[in-house]
Amino acid sequence: MRAASHAARPERGDDDDRAWAIMEPVRRQIRLAMGLGAVSGLAVLATMICLAMTVLALRDHPGQVPWVWMLGALAGTVASYLARLGAFNQSHYAAFRLERILRSRLAERMAEVPLGYIQALGAGGLTKVIHDDVKALHVFVADSTPLYARAYVTPLATAAILFWLDWRLALAVLAVLGLGILSMRGAQKRRRNMARLYNEAREKVSAAVVEFVQAMPVVRNFDTGHSSFGRYQQALDAYLAVLARWYRDSGRSVRMTWAILSPLPTLAVVLWLGLWQVREGELDAVRWLAILLLCTGMAESVMPMMMLRHMIDKVRLSIARIHDVLAAPLLPVPAQGHSRRPADSGVVFDDVSFRYGPDETEALRHVSFVAVPGSVTALVGPSGAGKSTVARLIPRFWDVTGGRILIGGVDIRDMGADDLMRQVAFVFQDTFLFSDSIAENIRLGCPDATDEEVIAAARAAQAHDFIAALPQGYDTPAGERGALLSGGQRQRITIARAILQNRPVLVLDEATAFADPENEAALIRALGELTRGKTVITVTHRLQSVVHADQILVFDAGRLVQAGRHHDLLAQPGRYARLWASHAEAQAWTLGHMRKGAAE
Repeated sequence: MRAASHAARPERGDDDDRAWAIMEPVRRQIRLAMGLGAVSGLAVLATMICLAMTVLALRDHPGQVPWVWMLGALAGTVASYLARLGAFNQSHYAAFRLERILRSRLAERMAEVPLGYIQALGAGGLTKVIHDDVKALHVFVADSTPLYARAYVTPLATAAILFWLDWRLALAVLAVLGLGILSMRGAQKRRRNMARLYNEAREKVSAAVVEFVQAMPVVRNFDTGHSSFGRYQQALDAYLAVLARWYRDSGRSVRMTWAILSPLPTLAVVLWLGLWQVREGELDAVRWLAILLLCTGMAESVMPMMMLRHMIDKVRLSIARIHDVLAAPLLPVPAQGHSRRPADSGVVFDDVSFRYGPDETEALRHVSFVAVPGSVTALVGPSGAGKSTVARLIPRFWDVTGGRILIGGVDIRDMGADDLMRQVAFVFQDTFLFSDSIAENIRLGCPDATDEEVIAAARAAQAHDFIAALPQGYDTPAGERGALLSGGQRQRITIARAILQNRPVLVLDEATAFADPENEAALIRALGELTRGKTVITVTHRLQSVVHADQILVFDAGRLVQAGRHHDLLAQPGRYARLWASHAEAQAWTLGHMRKGAAE
């Protein structure tokens, strides 16, 4: 983590360093893979030398079989194969290990950052980082490191041997290599900018595909795909334009580079120059043969450099996103052993202000109230007034930007995460169930709970009857995000989960917002069981459900504008009286009234 965090924000031009720094957790295994890749390249050179010595021995002693050199060539071939196989085995194992390590670190980081950061990044963005971006590193780590060793060790060793055999032909081979490198530089001109445009265009296509598929019900009902498919088509056209531009700008240089660095140009140069030297008596035929065997490997070994550059370009954005998430700001927590525990379940907002981002307007402005232990506090107001923000600040999904929140007399910022979660349970309108059994979903947060305790919580949440009627009872899978259950059933399982946790402070955010009348009755009975003896903070738009609350807090535009009991607030002119009048009008509304109004 330290290496990854250190490399999280390097200067421009350090892209290669970022690419290699992210492999720090598997550095030893990568070095072993690179070492084996170098051994493989050297073994190939040794094989070529042994073959040349075999020809020399046959020339000097035609009647004798040069077993030593032949066995040496065979050993070199086997060693090259085994070393190459071992290099790629090590690099692939390292890639799989790195995937596991990075995903674990990313998940740990997500558990330590403010929820606001996660929501700003979004589920799609997180999925891309944790799954797609980490997966993109696999090819880079698995395939690049042995190539990297080959690209540097083999040319140097080959050059040394060629100069030892004949310095003139060695210079000729280097001249061909230099010409190929110059052509390669032309192929890589503007490579960084074009790679960025290519990656951006590819991601826009992926996003358009996901949007088109996920929005298919809406598409079929409203625009038959003309608008949404049009965006997909535009993304494809932009992607094609980038590819065409890249090919047009660098295609000729790339083809020229491949042609120069292929074996034939180097062989042609060495063949003609060597033939002239042999005819002039300036070069031994066996040395010429050895140079012919070795020279092609020098140019060919440079080609992996182009592949490496392409791999790095492909994963550069992935590496940057992974580094950014690993460097995300952490939610401050008290030092080990300094966490404070509250004296009771009272909740206090002391001059609290909050904004979701530095450039955004305040969602809450100087809010102060007290919820005494065991009381029910209802938060009401128009949409966007700040009610849900209050609810989400209590479990510290975000930190306040002004003032403080206390539970039992202790600032929640002075509590450790575990101590705070032992105090607060919450039930939101957006339920989430894991793709696991219903029993395990209820047991979430209390993994040691017995089956009897799980069933008791389900009974209290009015969920036992429908669970028992399922094919596998409590072992029935809930499906991805609870897709196999209805909304009311998912909500009651969420309430059962909160009942099992039995925490002294309970936060409810529109817990019955999407329930039908039958489910709503069951949910109200379940919530009655859940809230017994607890300090309850509830957010609701259904004013009928809060008439018996110990206190009602009325919010408007982020400010607390009224506070009191139902009858007291109703007797005062103000926001609550207007909300109640609107509520009463909505309760009296019928379809017949609407038709009558339309006719009039």
